[in-house]
Amino acid sequence: MSARFLILCSLILTLFSCAEPQVKLLSPSIIPAPQSLQVNAGHFTINEETTLSNNDDFTASYNFLNNFLEHASGRTWKTKYSETNSIILEYDDSISSKEGYSIESNEHNITIKASTDAGAFYAVQSLLQLMPVDLNNTTEIHIPAITIKDEPRFKYRGMHLDVSRHMYDVEFIKKYINAMAMLKMNNFHWHFTDDQGWRIEIKKYPRLQEVAAYRDSTLLGHYNDTPHQYDGKKYGGFYTQEEVHEVIAFAKARHINVIPEIEMPGHAQAAIAAYPELGCTGENVQVAMKWGVFEDIYCPSEETFTFLENVLDEVMELFPSKYIHIGGDEAPKTQWKTSDVAQQVIKENGLKDEHELQSYFIQRMEKYLNSKGRQIIGWDEILEGGLAPNATVMSWRGTNGAVEAAKARHDVIMTPTSHAYFDYYQSENDDEPLAIGGFLPLEKVYNFNPIPQELNDEEAIRVLGVQGNVWTEYMTTSEQVEYMAFPRMLAMSEVAWSADENKNYDSFINRVEYFHKRLDEMDINYANHLYEIEGTLNENQAYELSTKTIGKEIRFTTDGSEPDSSSTVYEAPIPFTADMTLKAQVFDDDEPLGRLFTQEFLYHKGVGATISINKEPHKSYPGSGANGLVNGIKGSDSRYGDSEWLGFWGEDLKIRVDFEQEFGVNEIELRFYHAPGQWIYAPNDLKISSDPHAPFSKIKPVSKSGNFYNYKIDLKVASSAFILLVPNYGTIPDGHQGAGNKAWTFIDEIIIK
Repeated sequence: MSARFLILCSLILTLFSCAEPQVKLLSPSIIPAPQSLQVNAGHFTINEETTLSNNDDFTASYNFLNNFLEHASGRTWKTKYSETNSIILEYDDSISSKEGYSIESNEHNITIKASTDAGAFYAVQSLLQLMPVDLNNTTEIHIPAITIKDEPRFKYRGMHLDVSRHMYDVEFIKKYINAMAMLKMNNFHWHFTDDQGWRIEIKKYPRLQEVAAYRDSTLLGHYNDTPHQYDGKKYGGFYTQEEVHEVIAFAKARHINVIPEIEMPGHAQAAIAAYPELGCTGENVQVAMKWGVFEDIYCPSEETFTFLENVLDEVMELFPSKYIHIGGDEAPKTQWKTSDVAQQVIKENGLKDEHELQSYFIQRMEKYLNSKGRQIIGWDEILEGGLAPNATVMSWRGTNGAVEAAKARHDVIMTPTSHAYFDYYQSENDDEPLAIGGFLPLEKVYNFNPIPQELNDEEAIRVLGVQGNVWTEYMTTSEQVEYMAFPRMLAMSEVAWSADENKNYDSFINRVEYFHKRLDEMDINYANHLYEIEGTLNENQAYELSTKTIGKEIRFTTDGSEPDSSSTVYEAPIPFTADMTLKAQVFDDDEPLGRLFTQEFLYHKGVGATISINKEPHKSYPGSGANGLVNGIKGSDSRYGDSEWLGFWGEDLKIRVDFEQEFGVNEIELRFYHAPGQWIYAPNDLKISSDPHAPFSKIKPVSKSGNFYNYKIDLKVASSAFILLVPNYGTIPDGHQGAGNKAWTFIDEIIIK
C-alpha cells in the first residue's frame, strides 16, 4: 500500500464528500497497514437503527465491538441478522490464515469474515480505526466503502514489559495490553523477576513477597554517573495471583497470550536475598539497589532445582501460555568457578566448563517444563554451551544468535537491541528524558527486516516474529513507559504484521500524525518527534535538512539565533565552509512545530579529507560511516549511538586520513565513549604516525570527563597523511558488566588543527 495509493484514496474520498456534502469521510488510516485495501464508491452509515449480527464462534470479537459501540453511543445494541443496516460477523472457512480476515463495507452493510475469532477480532480493530476518534454525542458514523483482505506476516507479534526494576499497577498493565490489541499484537512478555525485585506472588515461598519484592533504596541518575547516589527510599511490591488471573483474562479477551519470565540462572539476586541457600556462597545479600549484572546467581544444587520447579509449578497454574520464558542471559560464572557444588555438578555430568554447566542448567529446566507440556523461551545466551533441544531463542545481542539457532532448526523471535529496545533514546535532542543509552529513532524501528540475510527460505521459516522490549531502569512512572513505547510500538506492529511490499515510511508517518489523536483519546503519553528536523552532510560538504511530515516548511538561521516566521525558508543544501551554528524549525504557515534543531559545525583541517578504516562499524552503530570522523560534526555529549558515533565490537582499528596536499599540523584531538555499564571501554592508549614508514608514537588519554576519554596530540609537522592505531580494550574482566564478552569501542570526530 504505497503513499501514492493513500493519496489517491484521499482524493477519491474528497470527491465523494463533494457529491454528498453532508457526509464527511475519513481517508483509511489503519496501523498496521493491511495487506490489501481498496476504496470503493459510497459509504455505510452506522446509526441508531444499526444492528449487530454475530457468528457464535466469534464471542470475543463481538463482545469487544459491542462494548465499544455501547460506550461510544450510550445505547444498547440489538443483535440480530439483517440484510440491511447491519454489522455482520460471518464465518468463512475459505480464509486459510487463522488470524486473517476480510471486511466489505458498502451502503447496505459492513461484513466481516474470518475463520477464527482471532481473525474477526483483528477485523474489528481495523474497523474501529476507520471511525472518527471522538465519538461523543455522535448519532451517525460514516464508514467509507472499502474492501480489505488481510493477514499477518508473522505469527508472533510481541511487546515486553519489565516490572522488576519499576512496577506499575494492574490498570496500567491492562492499558498497555489494550494498546497492543489495537495494533494486532498477540504476545505480552511480562518480565517478573530480576536482581532488583521479584514481582509475582509464589505462595510456597512467602519470603519472595516479604524480602525479594523490596529493595532498600534505588539508584539516582544514570548508572554511568560516578559516584553512585541513592534515594534512600524502600521500593517494591508484587502482583498477587488474583491480579495475575485478572490480567490474563483481560488479555485473553483480546487474543493476547501472556508469557511470564522467571530469570535463571542469572539475575537472581533478589531471590537469593530472600533464600541465601539458593546462592553459591550462602552469604546474605541485599536486593540490588542499582542496575546492571551481578555475580550472585543460582547455584546448581538440588535445593535450587527444587525451588525453581516449585516456583514454575505455581507459574504454570496461573499462565496457560505454551511458552515460559526462563531468561538465561547475563549469568556471570565467577561464583561457579569457585563453588564446590558447581564443580561437582560439572564433574558428575562430564561437562567441559561453566558454560556447559549453564547449558545443563537450562536443559534440566527445559525437560521439567516439557514434562508439563510447556516449552521454554530464552535469551540468546542459552546457545552457549549447547542449546536445549526444544528451546525457542530470543535474539537480542544482534542477529547472530538468531542465525545460529535457525540453522540448528530452532524457532527464533527477533528482538535485537539495534531495532527493538525501546529503552534507548528516540531523539538526539538534549532535553530527552534520561534513558539507558543508545539511539533508536522511529524510522529505524520501522525499517527493521526480521529475516537475517544469512538464512535461506527453509531456515527463515524458523523466525516466528518480532518483539519490542521495554526495560524500565529509567522509567519510574507509567507515563514514562508510554513515552518510550509510543509511537515506536506502532512501527513494530507494522514490522510484525504488514508485508514488506505494503510498508512505506512516508505513508506510515502520515498515518501516525493522524493516529496521535487516537492516542490522545486513549490518554497515552506518546513521544511526538514527527516535526523534528533531520540533518545530513552530503558529499559536496553541504548540509541537507528534512522533515518527514508533508505540507510543512523548514526555516533556518546560521548565526545562532532562533528562527521565526521571517527566517529563511530551507530550499537547498546549506554550504559548510566555516565554523557555523545552524538552527532550524518546522513551521506550519507561521506557527512553529516541534522542537528547535541545533547543529554546531567545526571547520578544521581534516574536513573533507579521505579516510579509511580497516573494519566496518558494527551494523547497529554505523554513525555516518568513516567519513563521519572528519566531517566537522561531533557526536552527542550525552549518549552514544547517534548519527556521528561509530561503534566497533571487539576489533582493533587502523584509521588512515589522507589530505590532498601536505600542510602543517599543530595538534589532533579525539575522544572515545567510556561506559563500562554498557560494555563500552575507551582504549588504554593509541598509536599515531604521520609517516607510514616511521615508528608509531604512543598516546595516553589527557583527560577523563563523564563518559569520555579525551586524547590530544601536540604536533608541529608537515604531513599529507596520518595513521592512527586504536587497540580494542579486549575482554571485559570478571566483576564488571558483560564479563567475558568483547568490549565495544565508540569514537567520534577526529579534529585536526
